[in-house]
Amino acid sequence: MKIGVVGAGAWGTALAQVMAQGGEVLLWALEAEVADGVNRDHVNALYLPGVPLSPAIRATTDLAGMAACDALLIVTPAQHLRATLGRLPRTDAPLILCAKGIEAGSGKLMSQVAEEVASHAPLAVISGPTFAHEVAAGLPTAVTLACADAALAERLAARIARPTFRPYLSDDVIGAEVGGAVKNVLAIACGVAEGAGLGLNARAALISRGFAEMTRFGLALGAKAETLAGLSGLGDLVLTCSSTNSRNFSLGKGLGEGQAAAELLAERRTVAEGAYTAPVLRDVARKAGVEMPIVEGVCALIEGRVPLGHMIDALLARPLRSE
Repeated sequence: MKIGVVGAGAWGTALAQVMAQGGEVLLWALEAEVADGVNRDHVNALYLPGVPLSPAIRATTDLAGMAACDALLIVTPAQHLRATLGRLPRTDAPLILCAKGIEAGSGKLMSQVAEEVASHAPLAVISGPTFAHEVAAGLPTAVTLACADAALAERLAARIARPTFRPYLSDDVIGAEVGGAVKNVLAIACGVAEGAGLGLNARAALISRGFAEMTRFGLALGAKAETLAGLSGLGDLVLTCSSTNSRNFSLGKGLGEGQAAAELLAERRTVAEGAYTAPVLRDVARKAGVEMPIVEGVCALIEGRVPLGHMIDALLARPLRSE
């Protein structure tokens, strides 16, 4: 099975590195300099510097050429997924969605966007606790591979699995996507706690109460509780809420230190997806009647509607209730 990876950012390049252990991989890059560096020097100096890449990875800027692949990992940022899928040539190859987020404007998860744009293609989702540089370095990693078609999931897992990259199968596509989207927003909140010097107790409280918000939201959308308690939910939440290697955590840390969201986002080449997901998540949750006070607080801070101190005070002043 020839694998194509659409998107040559850090995560896409790391996935290409893993897939290259099982054969040739075609990696689509938006930037010509990235494709040239991968092909000539076997490095992605722009997005994953310092990691020697497998010679089995061949990069291209020609999206039409991806039609020759037997399965495509779609690793473009969530807000660009619709446009990218719209430019892909029609193919019956399975689309494995690897972006984590909710589309602004429509409020749709990535699988729902793909079903609209590429309804002919079988869909699967990869999600879980994955820092790209660790995956590319061959450090042990486990992910959720969610697919409604059990036979397809098993075929994909057989091709994707490597000794240090272990997929666990699930039929709960919605649950896998909800975990990946919501944890990005909660990671911002934990970064805020770090930047504001609120301590580890506060971070632990945010993770646990944030997980409660994730679970309420996921169940309202039809996700399974066990999926949310697994790798793509709780596992990813713990990872991204605990390290500045997380783009979302580091964004929150800057906010907690008093920097403005617009300035922090403007100086980044890579995407902190939670900043774009937060207001959409808030709106979808409100429509579903799901209470998500931590998400509401992150939105207020990113949008500059309340000072940091007021946001913290509002969360601490919430009515006492049973857990």
